[in-house]
Amino acid sequence: MHDNRRITEVRLDRFVRERIDPAVYTRSIPLKLSSWDVPDEPVSVMEALRHDFLPQEHGAAWGKPWGTKWLRLQGDVPEGWGTGQDTAVEIVADIGFTTEAPGFQCEGIAWRPDGTIIKAISPRNQYIPLKLLGSGMSVDFYIEAAANPDVAQGWTFAATPYGDKSTAGTAPQYRLGTIAIAELNQTVWELQQDIRTIAGLMHELPTELPRRHEILRSLERMMDLMDPDDVAGTAAAGREALAEVLSRPAYASAHQLVATGHAHIDSAWLWPVRETIRKCARTFSNVVALMDEDPGFVFSCSSAQQFAWMKEFYPELFGRIREKVKAGQFVPVGGMWVESDTNMPGGEAMARQFIEGKNFFLDEFGVECREAWLPDSFGYSAALPQIVKSAGSRWFLTQKISWNQINRMPHHTFNWEGIDGTRLFTHFPPVDTYNAELSAREFAHAERNYRDHGRGTTSLVPFGYGDGGGGPTREMLAAAHRAADLEGSPKVRIGSAESFFTEAEEEYTALPVWAGEMYLELHRGTYTSQARTKRGNRRSEHLLREAELWCATAAVRTAGAYEYPGAELKRLWRLVLLHQFHDILPGSSIAWVHQDAERNYAAISEGLETLIGQAATALLGEGSQTFLLNAAPHARSGVPALGVGEPAAAKEPVQATAADGGYVLDNGVIRAVLDSDGLLASLTDYATGREAIAPGTRGNLLELHRDTPNEWDAWDIDEFYRRNVTPLTEAQSVSLERPGTSAVIVVNRTAGSSPVTQRILLEAGSDSLNITTAVDWQEQEKLLKLGFPLDVKADRSASETQFGHVFRPTHVNTSWEAAKFEICAHRWIHVAEPGYGVAISNSSTYGHDVTRSIRESDGGTTTDVRLSLLRAPKFPDPTADRGQHELTVTVRPGAGIAEAVEEGYRTNLVPRMMRGAHGAEPLFTVDNPALVIEAVKLAEDGSGDVVLRLYESWGRRSTGLVTANFPVASVLATDLLERATEAPGVRISTGKAGTHPGAELSLRPFQLVTLRFAR
Repeated sequence: MHDNRRITEVRLDRFVRERIDPAVYTRSIPLKLSSWDVPDEPVSVMEALRHDFLPQEHGAAWGKPWGTKWLRLQGDVPEGWGTGQDTAVEIVADIGFTTEAPGFQCEGIAWRPDGTIIKAISPRNQYIPLKLLGSGMSVDFYIEAAANPDVAQGWTFAATPYGDKSTAGTAPQYRLGTIAIAELNQTVWELQQDIRTIAGLMHELPTELPRRHEILRSLERMMDLMDPDDVAGTAAAGREALAEVLSRPAYASAHQLVATGHAHIDSAWLWPVRETIRKCARTFSNVVALMDEDPGFVFSCSSAQQFAWMKEFYPELFGRIREKVKAGQFVPVGGMWVESDTNMPGGEAMARQFIEGKNFFLDEFGVECREAWLPDSFGYSAALPQIVKSAGSRWFLTQKISWNQINRMPHHTFNWEGIDGTRLFTHFPPVDTYNAELSAREFAHAERNYRDHGRGTTSLVPFGYGDGGGGPTREMLAAAHRAADLEGSPKVRIGSAESFFTEAEEEYTALPVWAGEMYLELHRGTYTSQARTKRGNRRSEHLLREAELWCATAAVRTAGAYEYPGAELKRLWRLVLLHQFHDILPGSSIAWVHQDAERNYAAISEGLETLIGQAATALLGEGSQTFLLNAAPHARSGVPALGVGEPAAAKEPVQATAADGGYVLDNGVIRAVLDSDGLLASLTDYATGREAIAPGTRGNLLELHRDTPNEWDAWDIDEFYRRNVTPLTEAQSVSLERPGTSAVIVVNRTAGSSPVTQRILLEAGSDSLNITTAVDWQEQEKLLKLGFPLDVKADRSASETQFGHVFRPTHVNTSWEAAKFEICAHRWIHVAEPGYGVAISNSSTYGHDVTRSIRESDGGTTTDVRLSLLRAPKFPDPTADRGQHELTVTVRPGAGIAEAVEEGYRTNLVPRMMRGAHGAEPLFTVDNPALVIEAVKLAEDGSGDVVLRLYESWGRRSTGLVTANFPVASVLATDLLERATEAPGVRISTGKAGTHPGAELSLRPFQLVTLRFAR
C-alpha cells in the first residue's frame, strides 16, 4: 500500500506540472513592445508618458540596479478569444521574474494611458484581465518596471554592493520573459485550485486515516478520467471526480482560522523609502482589484505612513482605497504611524506612534483601530500594554516571538501585563508566519501548534505576499473558500482582525498572563548596529521635547504674540516616527536607507533648532543677559524644571592631581582615580564613602570582540562572541586638560585599526563622571564594548524603558535568563544592592550586558555592566558604521533609581544657554520628583489647550500635586488622543486662593497620565 501511494503521488505531481499547469492558458500571442528607460530616479506616470518610446525586443536584458524601464504593450485580441463560457482574456506579463521570493526582485505596475493604475504584476501574480483595460478588444497600456536588485542574494545574505546606489553598478539584472495576450481556461484553473487544496490536505493527514486514502483514490480517479491530450476538454470531469471529497464537512471540533488578507511591507529594508512607496502602490492596487472580483475579501493594512504616501503620490489609488475602507474590505489596523521598533523609541515617541497613526485613520476614514499590530518587530517592550490601552486600543498582535532561538512562548492567546499592571488581550498566531499562502500545510500547522486547545478554538492567519510581492492572490482566496468547511482541515473564514479579536475575547475569558517584556531571543545586535542612526533618533527625540516645550511656553507667555508651529512640529514628528521603523532604527537596512536617515536627522535637527530659537527669542525678549533654558524635568544649575532663569554661579574648580602616572579628580562630591592607562581604578562618592569599582579591576575598559553571528549579520549578536575578546588596556597617551572649573583627562588608544580618544570629564559640583569616547571606526565584524566592573552584589539590573524601567535578573538560573545575554536600555541602567547602587547613563547607546561573578580574593560579588558601543556587520551594509563616532557615558556612584532617572535626562538634554531680557516661569510645577513630566505641548486639535504628559518614574506608589502657572479655565484627564477619560488616581483640583486649577495625583508604579488644560 505504501508503494502504491507513493507511485500515485509522483504521478500526480507530474500530471499537474506537465498537463494541468500548462493548460491554464490555452493559447497566447506576443504583444508589440516599446520602451523608455528612466535616466535616474523614478518619475511620475504623466512625465514618463511624454517621452518617446522606442521598439523593444522580447527576451532582452534590461534593468541596471535600482533603474526603471517603462514598457508600452500593444496588440489586438484575436477574434473569438474569451467568448466561451469558461474562458477569459488576460495579459500575461513576465518582466524577468526569477524563482526567488516575491518582493525581492524586479516588480511592475500597469498604467492606463490616462495615468490611472490598473494593477501590479509580480512573480506569482502576472496576469492583467482584459476587462481592466476598458471596453473593446485592443490592448494599449504601460508597465512601470522596477529593476530592484536581489540584495538578499538568493537568501544567502552575502555581502553585496547593491545596497548603495553609488556602488551597485550598471549591469542589467533581468531579462524580459513572456509578455502576451492569453486565453484563460477558468475550469482548468479551478481544477488546479481543487488539486492544490485536496492534495495538500492529503499530505498533512496521518497515513492511517481513511480520509487520506479516500483523497488519494479520488485523485487517481481524476487522472484516469482526464485526457492528458485534452486537459481543457476533460477538466470538468476531473473536477467532478474531486467534488465528493471536497464537499465533506469539517469536524465539529475543528480548529477555526480567521484568515485576513495582509501584505507586510517593510517601510525600508533591502530597498530605500522611495521604493517602499512604489511597493505600496503596487500591492494596494492588486488588493483593490481583487476586492472588485471578490466582495468577501478582507485585507488588513497597518501603518498610517503608507496610507499617507498613497494620498500624496497616488491620489487616484487612494480614492479607491477610501471606498474599500468604507465598504469594510480594506481595513486599517494597528493604529501606528509605522510598525516601529519597540525596544529603542523613547516613551513620548512610542506614544506619538499611536497618536499620529490613530488620528490619521480617524481623520481620513473615520476608523479607530482597536488593535496594535506588530507582527515583525524585534521584541516588545514591557511598557507597551499601558501605551496601547492609553491610546484607546484593547488588543495586541505579534508573530515575531515564534523566531525565539531557545524558549517557546507558553501560550498563543493571553493577557500581557505591562510594567504598570495594565493587561492587554494578546494573540500570537500559531501559523507562525505573517505571510501565509493559505496552504494545507499552514492550516495543519496552525491547528497542531495552537497551545490553548480546550480554552480557545480560534486563531488568526494573516495571508499574502509581502514586501512588494503583491499581497494576497486569487489562488489564496480559492484555497480559503475550499477550506471553509472541509473534513480533516481547520475551518477557514475570511475576516478582519477585529472580528477575530472580538470572537476570541468572548470565548476565552480566563486568560493566562504573561508579565513583563516579550524579549526576542534573536536580533540582539539591533540594539547597536548603525550607531549614527541611533544617535540621530535619540537627539531628535530630545530636540522635539525642547521644541514643543518652548513653543508651548512662548505661545502661553506672550499672550498671542507668538504662534505655535503645530503643523511643522507634526511634520518633524512624523519624519522621526518613520525612522523608528523596525528595520531603520535597528540598523538592519541597506546603506542607502541609513544615508537617507542621516540626511533626514540633520534636517530635523536644523528645523527644530530653528523652532527652538524662534520660541526662545519670543519668550526671553531682546537683551544681553545670559539665561539657561532648562527643558529637563528636574531643577538644574539653580533653574527650575521646564523653566528659564539665570544659571547658578560656578562652583569651586575641580582638584586634579597627578599620581603614579595617572590622575586623581576630586570635586568634593565624587573622587575618581585614573591610572597610567587612563582606566578607572577608583570611583567613590563622599556621601556614602563606598568604592564603586570592584577590587583588583579597572573601569572604563574598552574591549574588542570578534562578532561573526551565525546568520543575520546586522541583526544578531550570538553568545559565543564573549569567547574572543581583546581588552584595550594600553594607552598611547594620558594627559590633563583644564578648560575652567572642570577637569578633563584625555586618553588616546587604538581599537584594532581604529583610533580612539576618550575625554574623561569631572565638572564642579557634579555627582557623576562623564566619559566621551570618540572613535574613527574602521573595523569589520568586530564589537566594541565599554565595561565597568562594580563592587555591587546586584541580583538584578534596572533598565530604562518607555515611561519607567524594567528589571532583569543578573543570574542565569533558567534558559529564559540565559537567553538575555544582551539587553536594551534607554538613557540609563542601574545596578544595586540594599543601600547602595550605581547608575550608568548614555547619550545614544542601547545595547548592554550585565553579568556577575564571585571574587576569589575576598569572596565579594562583582557586577559587570558593559555598553555595546559599535559593531561592524557586513550585511546588508558592508561598510556599516565606518567613520567618526562620539558616544557619551556617565557613571554616578551612590545612586538610587531616582538619581538614575535624573542622570538620564541630564546626559541627553545638553544645557541650552541664550541671551535675552528676562527669564520665564515654568508652565507647570510638580511637587514630587518621582512624577516626571515627559511632554508639554499644545493640543492636537488646534484649540490652544495645553497638554501635559507625565509618569511615575521610581516604580512605587507616588502622590503629588501638578500646578499650572497660568490662567486655566478647566482641567481634564485624557487618553493619548487627548479625549476625556477616567484616570485612576487623578483628582482635578480647583486650586487654592491665588492659584490656578491643577491635579492631585496618587499614582501606581509607572502610571502614565495625560492632562489637558483649557486656557
